[in-house]
Amino acid sequence: MIYFDNSATTKPYDEVIDTFAKVSKEYYANPSSLHNFGGKVETLVNQARKQISNLLHVKDNEIYFTSGGTEGNNLAIKGTALQYRSRGNHIITTRVEHPSVYEACEQLSKLGFEITYLPVNESGQVDIQELKSSIKDNTILVSVMHVNNEMGAVQPIEEIGDLLSNYPKIIFHVDHVQGIGKVPLHLHQAKVDLCSISAHKFHGLKGSGALFIRDGLRISPLFSGGNQENKVRSGTENVSGIVTMAKALRLTEEKRKQKGTDMLMIRDYLISNLKEQSAIKVNTNPSTSAPHIVNFSAIGLKGEVIVHALEAENIYVSTTSACSSKQKSISRTLHAMGVTDEEAIGAVRISLSYDNTMDEAKIFITKLERILTKLYEVVGDTK
Repeated sequence: MIYFDNSATTKPYDEVIDTFAKVSKEYYANPSSLHNFGGKVETLVNQARKQISNLLHVKDNEIYFTSGGTEGNNLAIKGTALQYRSRGNHIITTRVEHPSVYEACEQLSKLGFEITYLPVNESGQVDIQELKSSIKDNTILVSVMHVNNEMGAVQPIEEIGDLLSNYPKIIFHVDHVQGIGKVPLHLHQAKVDLCSISAHKFHGLKGSGALFIRDGLRISPLFSGGNQENKVRSGTENVSGIVTMAKALRLTEEKRKQKGTDMLMIRDYLISNLKEQSAIKVNTNPSTSAPHIVNFSAIGLKGEVIVHALEAENIYVSTTSACSSKQKSISRTLHAMGVTDEEAIGAVRISLSYDNTMDEAKIFITKLERILTKLYEVVGDTK
């Protein structure tokens, strides 16, 4: 099997699964319990918090555990909106955000918040001056993803942070779900206030995530009824998921340092070979994108047909993001970049992990060429 759908989810490390089993069997007490068994479990949670904070170069008390990226993004955006509504009701985000940001903003717009969606250029990046001109006296939040989940475009987070440092009442949230472990981001240096991550994107387990909240910043909780996570995120902690998230992040950071160059070489090989095929348009700009995502369009074909044809060869890719892949509408992100409807319909996403190899990339290109030849024969095109 060749698995090129790592932006949807990654394969958990063996060490992660072993640790999950051990913690689940031996440390099942509730970390909020008063007895010493609960105390031991609470210690495990706090050790994981420290490990994650060290890897992210932030303080222990700035890490809040969540169920994943969607919850982290919702908590950051709605929690800010509810906490600072008296200060203003204007939120700025982009046209290429993950649905967990876009839909959260759409919900807030129905509650009276004003949302500005920044356009992007053909590479998928926002313009700093466009952002600056969109800021108003009542702007309370700017939310921009670090790495786009469909295209791989990297946004200028440090530049945005520098700009927003001139507006101390505006809170800066970054969706770092696709960037973590692939594209380094120093949260304090980039002047980020809130940042979401999700464990299953870096070989941890589904159902675990974290939200960075800058020390001293308060946001409104979305859940009521408990006092966990400093009253910001109530609910009994997913201890096994939290502990294994710390392990997965450490292992991923080690692999990034060891295999980051290999991943970039594989991506560039894929892009150069895809560009040689006349029927294909590569939508990802390698000079402004992350090392693990390639998006291309097979003109005149449907992306889902190519996905299933590759699946028959035991090769797994996707069309858009996993959260949108079963929707029939054309990708909002591709539209925002100026991609035509025909090109968007034929879009396919390849997303790599550090376990993928150049041999797999070569097999993929060979298989794809055969598949496209057959498909174009079926539709009566000689491309």
